[in-house]
Amino acid sequence: MKAFRLLAWQRPPELMDVEVPEPGPGQVLVRVGGAGACHSDLHLMEWPEGRVPFQVPFTLGHENAGRVEKLGPGATGFAPGDPVAVYGPWGCGACGACIRGMENVCENWRRRPFRGGGLGADGGMAEYLLVPATRYLVPLGGLDPVQAAPLTDAGLTPYHAVRASAPALRPGGLAVVIGAGGLGQMAVQILAATTGVRIAAVDVSEERVRVAKAMGAEHTVVTGPDARAQVRELNGGRGADVVFDFVGADSTLQLAAGLARPLGRLVLVGAGEGTIPFGFSAVPQECELVVSSWGTLPELAEVIALAERGILHAQVTTFPLERAADAYDALRRGALTGRAVVVPDGG
Repeated sequence: MKAFRLLAWQRPPELMDVEVPEPGPGQVLVRVGGAGACHSDLHLMEWPEGRVPFQVPFTLGHENAGRVEKLGPGATGFAPGDPVAVYGPWGCGACGACIRGMENVCENWRRRPFRGGGLGADGGMAEYLLVPATRYLVPLGGLDPVQAAPLTDAGLTPYHAVRASAPALRPGGLAVVIGAGGLGQMAVQILAATTGVRIAAVDVSEERVRVAKAMGAEHTVVTGPDARAQVRELNGGRGADVVFDFVGADSTLQLAAGLARPLGRLVLVGAGEGTIPFGFSAVPQECELVVSSWGTLPELAEVIALAERGILHAQVTTFPLERAADAYDALRRGALTGRAVVVPDGG
């Protein structure tokens, strides 16, 4: 089969032929319907050896959905042909977090050779994906795997961030979404569907803020020198109750800190590797700073349920597997309004 693989650190991935994996005991082989391209993959391509505990080579793609192809010995609960979403973080299963169903914050992942398919283990940018256990599968019902693939990260990640912030998202309050790309657009939809807050979307792109407004943002601001003042005015100069940063660069984190209010909450979601000072004069008094990470398996089932009801959907641009490199190039250039999905059967 064809697979888009990272063969060496700081080198472009390559499309190549590999053997179709055979599922062992408890494992399941999934025929990939769609695999999302994520900014995290761009980091993997750029980082030097040793930055993460993974060993190359491996196939990229950690946002995956498709249909069950074959069950290994002892694997139960699904049948060939079942449409499924694949939960991305594969934890150790034994630490306190994993026992609570929070494999997204597995305490041992940095001591393991992979974090999930596409993150050290072979991922879904291939015709088939080997999943270590059926418990990582969530039924898709009537959802199209191509449309559902981004839900496993671009949908789940903001859902987790919003759900964890629920006590601060009071009706009539203000939530700010910085970065209205794939994850930010999902966050706007989730906030609009599950809370009563007013939503302000901030982005450098006029097109992306336009899309965010259509998805439920009451206010939109194009990033510029007056962005902080414009957003604070929406809440009587007090700042926002919750600020979600889906970029994570130095500039966006500085903006986020300037928009948060005392007793507010600043949630870092984007992996832009930015930092901000932490101290009495750096952030508002008693403002929570949270680094959010992916989401839990039960939360993925909730995201799928929202999508099945038509409440949540991703804007998708498809690419055939042969053009996976083009998908990442478009992502790197900021040329996508929503999410790129690589489709092995042609797209």
